[in-house]
Amino acid sequence: MRLSPSARVESVSSLVESISGPEDVARLETDDLVRLAGEVRSLIVDTVSRTGGHLAPNLGVVELTVALLKVFAPPEDKIVWDTSHQTYAYKILTGRRDRFRTLRQKGGISGFAKRDESPCDAFGSGHAGTALSAALGLAAARDARGSKESVVAVMGDAAASCGISFEALNNIASATNRLVVILNDNEMSISTNVGSVSRYLGHLLVNPRYNRWKSSVESAAHRLLGMNWLRGIYHRTEEAVKSLFLDSVFFEEFGLRYIGPIDGHSIPALVDALAIARNYAKPIILHVSTKKGKGYPMAEQSPEKWHGTAAFDVESGVLAKEPSGTSYSTVFGRALERMAARDNRIVAITAAMCSGTGLSGFSKRFPDRFHDVGICEEHATILAAGMAAGGLRPFFAVYSTFAQRSVDCIIHDVCLQNLPVVFCLDRAGVVGDDGPTHHGVFDIALLRPVPNLVIMQPKDEQELADMLYTASTLDGASVIRYPRGCGPGIAVRNEFETMVVGKAEILREGETVQIWALGDMIPNALEAAALLSEKGVSAGVVNARFVAPLDEELMLAHASAAKVIATLENGVARGGFGSGVQECLSGKGATTPVLRFGWPHEFVGQGKADELMRDHGLDAETVVARILSVLSNGKASS
Repeated sequence: MRLSPSARVESVSSLVESISGPEDVARLETDDLVRLAGEVRSLIVDTVSRTGGHLAPNLGVVELTVALLKVFAPPEDKIVWDTSHQTYAYKILTGRRDRFRTLRQKGGISGFAKRDESPCDAFGSGHAGTALSAALGLAAARDARGSKESVVAVMGDAAASCGISFEALNNIASATNRLVVILNDNEMSISTNVGSVSRYLGHLLVNPRYNRWKSSVESAAHRLLGMNWLRGIYHRTEEAVKSLFLDSVFFEEFGLRYIGPIDGHSIPALVDALAIARNYAKPIILHVSTKKGKGYPMAEQSPEKWHGTAAFDVESGVLAKEPSGTSYSTVFGRALERMAARDNRIVAITAAMCSGTGLSGFSKRFPDRFHDVGICEEHATILAAGMAAGGLRPFFAVYSTFAQRSVDCIIHDVCLQNLPVVFCLDRAGVVGDDGPTHHGVFDIALLRPVPNLVIMQPKDEQELADMLYTASTLDGASVIRYPRGCGPGIAVRNEFETMVVGKAEILREGETVQIWALGDMIPNALEAAALLSEKGVSAGVVNARFVAPLDEELMLAHASAAKVIATLENGVARGGFGSGVQECLSGKGATTPVLRFGWPHEFVGQGKADELMRDHGLDAETVVARILSVLSNGKASS
């Protein structure tokens, strides 16, 4: 069923409204399952048009989700979704339809699978490549208990190239005798897939002789498959014929029985294959071919653009609120292109996030110096280390939340050898509606203790460009972190300036209070200083610029004169920038109270960034109130 762009939730018939859980889906016949899929697709488009969210990937798995719930029975059966940004249909059909309008909103349901949201969510995840390992763990636990439930891993094709997936594949045969793996092959992650695994899957999908045979017999076979005794015969015959056309199947070398490719938008074909897989006595993988964005023409035509979207008009596809400035990601990409034009040692690396990190222009202009490694952050880091050891200047652009996977490699393979790799951490700090799986709040605390690593954050677009250039001149590794979205709108000069490493910038003079802020927290610091001034308290503001090394000279000068030093950062307070300031001052014998403002020692929920700031005391008013409290009693509490 193709969804008209004008479809609205008001037109959704009562079938989807009659579904209160998986058992209601299981009772439906094929015609109603097809109708249900159409209604679910309409509901997803309408809701995401209002809340924003992951549109294209969810539209691609509607029929697969319906078929899964026809055959399997969560929460008893365990269904694990890789990345789990494709669980919208699953949420609707597992008891969360009434709350679906709250998707990704503060206090609403998550855009990802979440164990404490529903017993049907067997495992939560917001990062790719975890489904196979988690499902294998659930299967091993089942086997140890002696229970009989099915365990299903829905793995994206891009996740098949992830190192974690390969590690899990290597362990399946020795860990369990029963596991269902679904390889959802839409030829994309966020960007188009790259690498040998992607090419291999494409070969399986398009082999013309096999697919001609499969198409010619499938319609007749499915008419007969109502007779259960024929199901096994049909699939054994398919396997035998398939072996005549396809090369040795990669997955079978790991002990998984391979079936496919299967039309991921044919509910009868999916239900039949899943029924076989449910009763199969060995680990089995179903290769399912789906179309990202299925049913919404604009998402089908531009699946990368519609992978994740803000609220939009369904008919026109126009965003409800267009960005008003140039994003930090775009500034980064443009600056790196200019640098690469002058220095042929510069190379760019991304982990399946070419467009999201701002590298699309670089990839076209310097294709021989651009490397998309797929969803393999650890490999990307060590690849960069090898390039640096070979005389290049690699820049690895990665979202802060995904860089967490690379921490060991950053320590062991880059910093220990003092190699000049530049880590460009996009989406540093809270990212809003995607919630705790995607907030980039841990990078400072994770990386600040590492030797041979410079860590910096710009206050605006020009500083980002200058930090990139400065990083390219260093003999060792560096991290540049910057937030999601746009900066203050500062025009970037054509020429770069080399910054003095470890040198902060005074933005506002003051005496009683000194507020040291990082990057996107500077506006809050300036507002707080102005409010303090209105109350008769002289407050200065410092653009810290560098987390490591700190500007110790200026810091100690401020500590000797001010009554309070406050630090503001868009990162966790425990172990973060403020902790570094506190360590610096205590190590030098300074006793000036340090008041740290950062995210608390908990996983911060979803919501708009300004809402979260207010809720957790990072807004200017709360900063002022706490500073005044310290001034009145002389003690800082964080």
